[in-house]
Amino acid sequence: MTCLHLLLTLVFAVSLGTPVEIQRPRGVPLTKKPFYEENKPFTCLDGSRIIPFDRVNDDYCDCKDGSDEPGTAACPNGSFHCTNAGYRPMFIPSSRINDGICDCCDTTDEYNSGAKCENTCKQLGRKEREVLQKMAEITKEGFLLKQQLIEEAKKGRQEKQGKVTDMQENKKQLEEKVEVLRTVKETAEQPEKEAKERHLKVWEEQKAAIRLEKDKAKMAEAFLELDDNADGFVSVSELQSHAELDSDADGTLTETEVQGLMGGAEQVDTSTFESIWTNIKDKYHSESQPEEPTPVETPQDEVKEPVVDHDSEPYPEDDVSEEEDEDDDDEDDYHEDDDKVPPTVKTPEKSHEDEEAMPPYDPETQVLIDAAQKARDDFEEAEKGLREMDDQIRNIEKELSFDFGPDAEFTYLYSQCYELTTSEYIYRLCPFNRVSQKPKYGGSETNLGTWGSWSGPENNKYLMMKYEQGTGCWQGPNRSTTVKLTCGKETVVTSTSEPSRCEYLIEFTTPAVCQETANIDLSAHGHEEL
Repeated sequence: MTCLHLLLTLVFAVSLGTPVEIQRPRGVPLTKKPFYEENKPFTCLDGSRIIPFDRVNDDYCDCKDGSDEPGTAACPNGSFHCTNAGYRPMFIPSSRINDGICDCCDTTDEYNSGAKCENTCKQLGRKEREVLQKMAEITKEGFLLKQQLIEEAKKGRQEKQGKVTDMQENKKQLEEKVEVLRTVKETAEQPEKEAKERHLKVWEEQKAAIRLEKDKAKMAEAFLELDDNADGFVSVSELQSHAELDSDADGTLTETEVQGLMGGAEQVDTSTFESIWTNIKDKYHSESQPEEPTPVETPQDEVKEPVVDHDSEPYPEDDVSEEEDEDDDDEDDYHEDDDKVPPTVKTPEKSHEDEEAMPPYDPETQVLIDAAQKARDDFEEAEKGLREMDDQIRNIEKELSFDFGPDAEFTYLYSQCYELTTSEYIYRLCPFNRVSQKPKYGGSETNLGTWGSWSGPENNKYLMMKYEQGTGCWQGPNRSTTVKLTCGKETVVTSTSEPSRCEYLIEFTTPAVCQETANIDLSAHGHEEL
């Protein structure tokens, strides 16, 4: 029996008709009437004492449980039963009897207080029946929607299972295709690699030959520059004029040092100079541009110093005086001019033969490269398709693995999100995924928990969802959210709250939790007899 059935049963217990008054002491419910027999001594309901029946409701408390005074305020722990014919029966503390306030809609609690009470049970009963009627209609419509959801879920599950089966079969074929294309690619890449290596080898040989020719030309030029007397020999004194060749860096190129460079000879001809050139060419400065490198390097160093000092300036700009600002402007202008100098120094390095571009591939090699590239593209495209298929299969299998309820009625919530905007936040619930909270007027999103499990009561665990391990609170636990599901024709977040720090509660209506109701004629039912 559902909660709604039970409520209807309690409220509308007997058919409407002429109420039959059943005699019993004031404040005693009909269910306990057998314990109050007028012709017998009364036994306290806790069994602690037996008293004459005329001491029931005599405004003196004889029983410890207060059961002898159901209709008076004599016992502090007693309770009074409001019959409330036409509405819902209820119990109130005995302290409220004759206190001047009407608690029972049938006014029976104020029988001796003089309070002017009006019997409102009929009106309250009518309103409650209207509410219950509306609830019954919503439940009925929600259950019909639930049946549709179940059918759609069943159909969708079958389609997904069939799709996975087909994709698994296609995956095998695609795996075979990928392996074939891998072989094609590797086969095409081997001649490509060999052709590229040949091309590179030729280019390296050409560069080596070019470097050798340039080195020989530079050596011949140096020999002519050093042979001051043009006698066809370079002597110790002629070589000694180039101080940059100083080996011990003491600023002086001695005769002994020069003889060491020349292998002990006093002079060398062009053929012997070749071995000497190998030792000196890295330090040798051509006489055709003797002073050019040195003055260029000095300003370059001078430029770097102020730039570093300027960038590491520890003082704030507000503390700099106007005069200092003007000086800074002058320095900036100076740096801009000097910045143009370094490129003139680096230009020879950039034009070095080692940095020259490799010539285009010959047509035969380019054909091999194009064929290998096409094989790579085909392989990568097929491999990408295989990965995408794997992802699709994995996603469908993940969806099929979820517990979507006894009849998969909650399937439609998967991959959906529902929002509720409050005065401060936008709450977002994505069932079976996560819950988040974002400030209404801008700011980062906070994770309130990711899907954990169904957490409803034992009789129906599908009435609550638990989302756990959200963003950690400051010096507190990770955020978590409980989603309470109630029956409704629409799927919507109805309210949010934070009952405890970092623990959130979301009220969520969905037809998936609606239960089947019996056809109850509410107009044909009334309440407890009098």
